[in-house]
Amino acid sequence: MIKFIYQKIGILLFLFTLSVQAYGQNRTITGKITDQSGDPVPGTTVLVKGTTIGTAADLDGNYSLSAPQSGVLVFSFIGFVPQEVTIGNQSIINIKLALDLSDLEEVIVVGYGTVKKSQLTGAISSVGSKEIGELPITDARQALQGRASGVDVTQAGSKPGAAPQVRIRGRRSFNAGNDPLYVVDNIPIAGGINDLNPQDIVSMEVLKDASATAIYGSRGANGVVIITTKRGKVGKTVVSVDSYYGVNSSLGRIENFNGEEFAEYKRESRRANNQYTTDEALFEPNELESIRLGRSFDYIDALTRTGNIQSHQVGVSGGSDKTTFYISGNFFNDVGVVKNQDFSRYSFRANIDHKINDKIRIGTSTLTTYSERNGENFNPLGGALQENPLGKTFNDDGSINFQPTQDGLRTNPLAEIVPGAQVDLQKRYRIFNSIYGVYDIAPGLSYRMNFGPDITIRRYGRFTGRQTNARRGGDPTASIQEEFQFNYTLENIISYTKTLKEAHTFNFTGLQSLQKDNREFSNINVLGVPAASQLWHRLNDASQITSVETNLIQWTLLSFMGRLNYDYKGKYMFTATMRADGSSRFGENNRFGYFPSVALAWNLGDENFIKDNNFIDQLKLRTSYGAIGNQGIDPYQTQPLLARTSYAFGNTAAFGYRPNTIGNPNLRWETSTTANAGLDFVLSQGRISGTLEYYVTTTSDLLAPQPLPNSTGFGGFTTNVGKTQNRGIELTLSTINIDRRGFRWSTDFIFNRNREEILELSNGDDIGAGRFIGQPITVFFDWKKLGIWQTNQADEALTFSDRVGEIRIQDTNGDGRINADDRQVLGSPVPDFSGGITNRFSYKGIDFSFFVFGRFGSMIQSAFHTGGFNALAGRYNNLAVNYWTPDNPTNDYPRPNQNQEFPKYSSSLQYFDGTFLKVRNINLGYMLPANVAAKLGMESLRIYSSVQQPFIFSEYRRIHKGIDPETFIDGEQGVEGGVINSNIAPAVTQYTFGINARF
Repeated sequence: MIKFIYQKIGILLFLFTLSVQAYGQNRTITGKITDQSGDPVPGTTVLVKGTTIGTAADLDGNYSLSAPQSGVLVFSFIGFVPQEVTIGNQSIINIKLALDLSDLEEVIVVGYGTVKKSQLTGAISSVGSKEIGELPITDARQALQGRASGVDVTQAGSKPGAAPQVRIRGRRSFNAGNDPLYVVDNIPIAGGINDLNPQDIVSMEVLKDASATAIYGSRGANGVVIITTKRGKVGKTVVSVDSYYGVNSSLGRIENFNGEEFAEYKRESRRANNQYTTDEALFEPNELESIRLGRSFDYIDALTRTGNIQSHQVGVSGGSDKTTFYISGNFFNDVGVVKNQDFSRYSFRANIDHKINDKIRIGTSTLTTYSERNGENFNPLGGALQENPLGKTFNDDGSINFQPTQDGLRTNPLAEIVPGAQVDLQKRYRIFNSIYGVYDIAPGLSYRMNFGPDITIRRYGRFTGRQTNARRGGDPTASIQEEFQFNYTLENIISYTKTLKEAHTFNFTGLQSLQKDNREFSNINVLGVPAASQLWHRLNDASQITSVETNLIQWTLLSFMGRLNYDYKGKYMFTATMRADGSSRFGENNRFGYFPSVALAWNLGDENFIKDNNFIDQLKLRTSYGAIGNQGIDPYQTQPLLARTSYAFGNTAAFGYRPNTIGNPNLRWETSTTANAGLDFVLSQGRISGTLEYYVTTTSDLLAPQPLPNSTGFGGFTTNVGKTQNRGIELTLSTINIDRRGFRWSTDFIFNRNREEILELSNGDDIGAGRFIGQPITVFFDWKKLGIWQTNQADEALTFSDRVGEIRIQDTNGDGRINADDRQVLGSPVPDFSGGITNRFSYKGIDFSFFVFGRFGSMIQSAFHTGGFNALAGRYNNLAVNYWTPDNPTNDYPRPNQNQEFPKYSSSLQYFDGTFLKVRNINLGYMLPANVAAKLGMESLRIYSSVQQPFIFSEYRRIHKGIDPETFIDGEQGVEGGVINSNIAPAVTQYTFGINARF
């Protein structure tokens, strides 16, 4: 890796260096450590050979320690050749370190092992603690956005506790899931990583091609994210305190009409049919009073606030030659900008490694968390957008007026946030362990056992009181959902490494793995809770139980894997993997799937015709091909299931059971084959480095529901149908732009371009499911809006049975009429390309960075611009759009008309260019000089301030009065793929202040 990166790592290592100790006849040694150009090498470790006495160079490369005259000082730093100097009579020892290009590379976690980047054969992206620590994030996956090539991370809105969506090299499947596998401390997990504290993570590796993911088999069908948490190091105990606090404010909002605009909009809706006479005949008394007083109430503003975010963590690490440890405790809290939405998490981690003897090592990683989330399924902004701003919001005594107008379907949105009116609370407990034991059987031969028990307990309670829009004075409702999930993974791994004639290195890894999941679920819904204070705690007191559901879902995965790595003098590398997975989700005939992969790599930089080139430090070509299976369907799809039914047994009512689903015992594995070619390079003494990738992934035997005629009595069944393909280019580029006299400027750039396409469907285009051959998996299929019929087009409008002021639709097939046949594929939420760029600057103790991310060429569907939010009927409040009138002949939106529920062809109004560019993060920090920190009783102290998402540049926001155009590609969390709706909280700008202290 490049020199600058290792220098920054060295500064971090400085926080953990050993304190100076003395023994025997000691003397004080001082000096300065520089590189060949004379620049300081901060963080260089200085140790007395054979002891634990040592120190580290400060930011200017200076060091000082007490050591015996007979001692030997060892100077070492990653990326430089170590040096040894005998002390003797010297009291000043200056050192000039030589660059070691052979060591300028990362060690990459590849699954069941590690490998130097120069020896890597698969496609892997890596994100370290530096990138993770730059962002105050709730979920570690957020740090991957724009930082890892081939990874598309989307975060819709700012709802506290909401998880981002991750897609690696596009989507492959219709119904078998597109989420990657997450592996935490060697354990593949099934319960998600929402509970993981990002500040405990040291690195995240993203495995992308079949060669890299094949070792995880079916679970890695959509890519793998390997997460490694922090561990202790031999040396003195180090205490770290990392803390920040920030405030959030809405970055724009959906704009609806104010009182004056609403009044004119309501009048225009009557003028369209010559029904407007006077305000007195049109408006009710409360509205007339508001018009007369100039009164208008902004419900959106009243339902939002200035939020805040905070995180406080204490970590303790250290250890001896026998035992090392890392222990941390963290409190995280995110209070959203929408009232009644917040998330808090308490987490504790203990990572312990112990060496029993020279052959046996054991260890554990234990994570315990408790979290509370309010408002997961609550967002009052949708109702507020429709509420009449001319209503009387408060009674004369200042209390909330539950019905501000005479409209019986609308109630006061402020009633939704009255304490106790709406309670939406989820409590979650998680205990996750990674336990291992290693036995070094013989030189090069070792056995490892991994055991990962994972327990999740979730309790979700929901209460809706009388004085809410959902109940409108009716009996309160309540529900409770409880879930207990126990998942464990047991792995037995054998590894053997052998080098022959100092040229041929063989490494074999064999694996037997068992993963079992047990999920118990219960749900009760009631009507008529007698006292609001009971919430969901005494459902037996309710007047009616409306539904009860309990369930047990189990699945098991049995796997065998073998991987062979061959390395010839570090020049030529070969990897072959075979994985066999047996899944209980498939029938006996197709239970096992077999997935091979091969990869080749050639280090051209070691060849004589390149080795003497002073510009090229490293150059490597890679290619791989392999197959991976996907088992991501719900269990029991192969079996016909029953459901209860009621019938008359003579004159007596009785219950029985009827066929409910059609089982498909012939279901087989969905299979993805990937061909990948890559180029890794390091140039100009490490100042330029990067990776270029090209891949093609073809997925066949797609697992998807197949519809059946209703006359069969079944809606459909799951089967294997269709084929998809993803083709893409990825570029990762890192540069050291300036590195002189203490000032450094580096840039990291990521570019992703993926083409997602359906190649085959069983019966051609499936319009009902929205799937079309040659198009991405998700597309928007609808009429195309050309504009608004203008006055001079009245005759032409009549030929299409339209009127002036209504939406003009493209006659796609040219038959002179508009119907379903004129719909077309308008676009897709899949972007043409995306990218991120991070610039970092440092000068002595000052560091500054900013990160910009963008997605380009996608289409989004804005539910705010159609349906009830843009009905243009003059009854409810409306999005503040530029609508057509005789005096305002716009082509943007049609004329309001009270004689319509929605405008004709209103669905065509909701499609927009989803392109955006975001300034994700701006960070400014200062590391206090070591002597100042020492006076404060610390080894080091860094203070910093950051701004998250201060700017979003987007046509959807600038022109169409939208909010954040960033959307999920696949539907989840109450939001469909590519859609923006009222379940999404507004985008926010966040200002944080924090410290990083070491003791």
